[in-house]
Amino acid sequence: MSESSSQQPAASGYHKPVMLQECIDALQIQADGIYVDVTFGGGGHSAEILRYIKGGRLIAFDQDEDAKREAEKINSSSFTFCQANFMYMKKYLKLNGVTKVNGILADLGISSHQIDSPERGFSTRFDGPLDMRMDQTISLTAAKVLNEYSEDQLHKLFGMYGELKNAKTVARLITQQRVNHPFDRTEDLKAALRTVAPRGKENKYFAQVFQALRIEVNAEMKALENFLHQCGEVMETGGRLVVMSYHSLEDRMVKNYINKGKVFGEVDKDFFGNELKPFEAVYRKPIEATEEEISGNSRARSAKLRVAAKLAEINR
Repeated sequence: MSESSSQQPAASGYHKPVMLQECIDALQIQADGIYVDVTFGGGGHSAEILRYIKGGRLIAFDQDEDAKREAEKINSSSFTFCQANFMYMKKYLKLNGVTKVNGILADLGISSHQIDSPERGFSTRFDGPLDMRMDQTISLTAAKVLNEYSEDQLHKLFGMYGELKNAKTVARLITQQRVNHPFDRTEDLKAALRTVAPRGKENKYFAQVFQALRIEVNAEMKALENFLHQCGEVMETGGRLVVMSYHSLEDRMVKNYINKGKVFGEVDKDFFGNELKPFEAVYRKPIEATEEEISGNSRARSAKLRVAAKLAEINR
């Protein structure tokens, strides 16, 4: 897809979620069960889950104001929306009288709607403000990161979150250029990056830098870690954890949590050598989108869907 800033944004509205049916099948929905969609977005997953619920509940989370407006369109006594980051899942479930659930779904990353909204600054395709906040009430923006972080801080975040091979060079470039021309628009950043981006791979490079900034602005890695560790605490035995990620950093954290019971480090064991972890992987490898789906939605190409089942307490 062309990254030209002159390209017009897509029509307003949300796109069909990636691997929708695979997610629904993985949840193994019980009509009277309690389910959580921690990334409501445009409501595609939630609307489908509600079709299977009779007597049960669906509690959805999203910190985005646009998502809240979409949620208000759902007219169902089984549905509850929480405008909050999913890192506070356990707290908000308790506030809504829920301590245990039968399934949790997370479609990580950024929604197509957010990408296609130039004024949000998420996309490399359109000129827009360097914002990138999923929660519009927080003060940190991508522009603040670029204009106020030290060279060492920028070096670290571009290397860690953007996986750039020349992260140090980019950090130095930004700190030098911002002295006379503070970064304000996405086109400002892209203009600077063109001088250090690999020739012929500029668009991929821009995407890596934007990803790093988005992750930093929204504290995505910390939020994901907190969320995952809460899943084991609120899930009923046999309940399903279904998580879809779009880049290796997220997928590695999800995989580690499922296999080892923690995002970082090795699995803990009891006195008898039994592994102490709340979940067991349902499939050894992640589910990936079909070529047919990828042809209709390029975002599906990088998606990896992992599914885990909650182990009985006695076996932990």
